[in-house]
Amino acid sequence: MPERPAEERALDFGEVALGYTLELARAEAARCIQCKNRPCVSGCPVGVPIPDFIRHIKEGEIQKALEVIKTANLLPAVCGRVCPQESQCEKVCTLSKKFGAVAIGRLERFAADYMAENPAAAEKAAEVKKTGKSVAIVGSGPAGLACAYDLARHGHQVKIYEALHAPGGVLFYGIPEFRLPKKIVASEIEKLKQVGVEITTNAVIGKLFSVDDLLAEHDACFICTGAGLPRFMEIEGEDLNGVYSANEFLTRVNLMRAYDFPEYDTPVETGLKIAVVGGGNVAMDAARTALRLARRASRERGLPSPKVYLVYRRSEDELPARKEEVHHAKDEGVIFETCSNPVRLIGENGRVRAVECVRMSVCEPDPLAEAPAVDASGRKKFRPIANSEYRIEADTVIMSIGTGANPLVPMDTPGLELNAKGYILAKDASGQTSRKGVYAGGDIVTGSATVISAMGAGRQAARAIDEYLKNKK
Repeated sequence: MPERPAEERALDFGEVALGYTLELARAEAARCIQCKNRPCVSGCPVGVPIPDFIRHIKEGEIQKALEVIKTANLLPAVCGRVCPQESQCEKVCTLSKKFGAVAIGRLERFAADYMAENPAAAEKAAEVKKTGKSVAIVGSGPAGLACAYDLARHGHQVKIYEALHAPGGVLFYGIPEFRLPKKIVASEIEKLKQVGVEITTNAVIGKLFSVDDLLAEHDACFICTGAGLPRFMEIEGEDLNGVYSANEFLTRVNLMRAYDFPEYDTPVETGLKIAVVGGGNVAMDAARTALRLARRASRERGLPSPKVYLVYRRSEDELPARKEEVHHAKDEGVIFETCSNPVRLIGENGRVRAVECVRMSVCEPDPLAEAPAVDASGRKKFRPIANSEYRIEADTVIMSIGTGANPLVPMDTPGLELNAKGYILAKDASGQTSRKGVYAGGDIVTGSATVISAMGAGRQAARAIDEYLKNKK
């Protein structure tokens, strides 16, 4: 896909990938061989009829393509940008082994963007018979949006409760503007309002209201508060000034609109020497965001060019981030310090000044050893190399080593069963919890996962809630 030059895009928050033209999209769609077993559909968490929409693009019928996508995926412009298609639908594409998979995600994005720019006709909400039942949805991320849309189409009154002052959840506050423009999220949320979904912001369930309060007003409740509890390494110096969690850093930038500087003056201090600890997509987002803010500050003040390090304990082959995000980060100037693990943060006058790291080496398989050389996910284990300590100068450190369950709602809801890690226990794929009329889905049940997986959970919960409200089952 065409993209903006690295030296240009690394100075602003404009979108990196430019998207397909109609000609490029039709040429890519022509690569699909329309195989009978359709493995790509089984590889999609929400079961988009992929060969069908691709065939329409090939024939130049873009509106029909989008209609096909929306039978299963309500947020194609979002998912086409941020979903890891290479590990889902594209991974099992018949062409992937010999010729490279069809670019399913890019074609999905194209269909959504093309129809947004060239609307054949305004979408009209179909008339739905109202049931007189109402549902409260706690959280406005992808699971909540998908659940709300389906429930509204079933005729139920839906009210979303969002803790922050802008709806969208992780789509809005977690993903940088250069990967997912806010106008796209806002457009999708506007469509929800058009079908009658009500959204209340600044409503912290677990503080201002409880789930019991919601059930007194509504007939059912869907909890999708995500897994946004930051994790730290519990090493010396993490309490120094200049140390962020990736959640806090990205939320500040997105909700306070640092990407719109100087129109918005956002209090996010980065310094010129930044270390991001982690190797996932959130770590890439944090590193690339910090790089943009630091470069802007250095240019305005006439200071030396900043340095942003990504410190990851395994090798580059084990990076869990999407290859596309790694490629973009490298092009933009992020320095990769792989096989390196922080052991302490060093400060001066209360502020972080350096990260002390140790070099890591891969654990080779030992047939006589009881412990395997791979972890539970199948990735190679790495061990510290003795006497290999070294320092990376850093006046800002961003920890991106994973997250835990958002504890506010679970802790405030008597009778709601949780697992050992604090995630809500669902009885099955429907999301039914131990509380009658209370369902849960997305990251608060599964732990951190993909946008499309959360949407799938939201849609499954909507079907179950609809059944419950109509038949009390």
